[in-house]
Amino acid sequence: MGFRSTVLSLILIGLLAACSSKTNSHKKPNFVIIMADDLGYADLGCYGSTTINTPNIDRLAAEGIRLTDFHSNGSVCSPTRAAMLTGKYQQRTGITGVVTAKSHREVGLDLNELTFADVLKQAGYATGMFGKWHVGYPEQYNPIHQGFDEYIGYVSGNVDYHAHIDQEGHEDWWFQNQLKKEKGYSTDLITDHAVDFIKRHHEDPFLLYIPHESPHGPFQGRNTPAFREIGKQIVDVKRSDEERKELLKEMIEVMDEGIGKVLQTLNDLNLDDNTLVFFCSDNGGARYGDNTPLRAGKGSLYEGGHRVAGIFRWKGHIQPGLSNATTMTMDLLPTIADLAGAEMPSNLDGVSLKPLILDKKELDQRKLFWQYTHSMAMRHGKWKLVYLKNGAKTELYDLDADIGETTNLKEQHPEVADKMLKELLLWYKNVTKGTAKKS
Repeated sequence: MGFRSTVLSLILIGLLAACSSKTNSHKKPNFVIIMADDLGYADLGCYGSTTINTPNIDRLAAEGIRLTDFHSNGSVCSPTRAAMLTGKYQQRTGITGVVTAKSHREVGLDLNELTFADVLKQAGYATGMFGKWHVGYPEQYNPIHQGFDEYIGYVSGNVDYHAHIDQEGHEDWWFQNQLKKEKGYSTDLITDHAVDFIKRHHEDPFLLYIPHESPHGPFQGRNTPAFREIGKQIVDVKRSDEERKELLKEMIEVMDEGIGKVLQTLNDLNLDDNTLVFFCSDNGGARYGDNTPLRAGKGSLYEGGHRVAGIFRWKGHIQPGLSNATTMTMDLLPTIADLAGAEMPSNLDGVSLKPLILDKKELDQRKLFWQYTHSMAMRHGKWKLVYLKNGAKTELYDLDADIGETTNLKEQHPEVADKMLKELLLWYKNVTKGTAKKS
């Protein structure tokens, strides 16, 4: 073989290796994580709504696994987000309550915590986030310092959908770690930036996190005028209950429309069979949300506060159907790491749902816990213990027979209640030991 032939052979081998490397990179699944805000358990067609039109989320459910016993780790915004990002009970991270715009402007998720973005970035993924952060206001806690290559959105609990001003009158629309004005309805902007990210990164493995503002207040549709002003503490304008319900419906439907655009982009770029899409809410519906048939709503440790929609879709890999497995938002990080073949962080509380969603294998029964302000709850199998206001009242429910938590069985099953209470208090002692309370 002459010199020229040798050179050509080496070039060909190099090109084949490069192509092989590119092909192998496509074997890593992409991840699109979509989180609604304050969405009621029955606010979607696939979960029973007859008044709100959600054809795109319904299609996700029809093409994937719809979880009927999926739970947010918290019954309010910030704790659930901290748990989902880290795969741990939020009490271990110190984010135990709402990181408010008024009283917690110096608070943030500890930078020593590994997020699912950190894990996938280390595994060679492009990582992007567009939407609500709510686990840290100061610049040092910005998402770009917690694993995300790209970030556009707001860091508070909610902003005026048009003016992008938070409850305390602060401008709150960020490009990376810099404030920047951008005209538009926040739900549409979040969608547009998410779609753009997919188009720019479709040739490489990517993680896309889309935490929507919808349908959290303020109640504003696409054509509702902006009303928050810089420097003024304005929370909402006066509206009737019916007006708010109509706006809530519109807000959810606009979010669903945006999710449809994301799904269409995946389809157009032939990414459906290589992209896991996950949808959930951060907690149960607030006052105007529909949590039927559950008791109570946002802020409560009854089921309506934390049993939420949960949907996994991965065409060609996940067989469509229903699952009544008891699962949590903290399970997302280990699931993503497992599916991506990434290094699994140590000391996680969540578990990988890969066997459940890919092979429909039963999960080992777990003892699961919740805590918010002065109340706690525990789940083990069919039993749910609710420990209210530092023990002022203890309640026991059989969720298999009574999903609405209407009949307290503590007196009929004192041994069950006593055992669960001991385990609940021990769990709380363990997860809060040495943890600074940040909220």
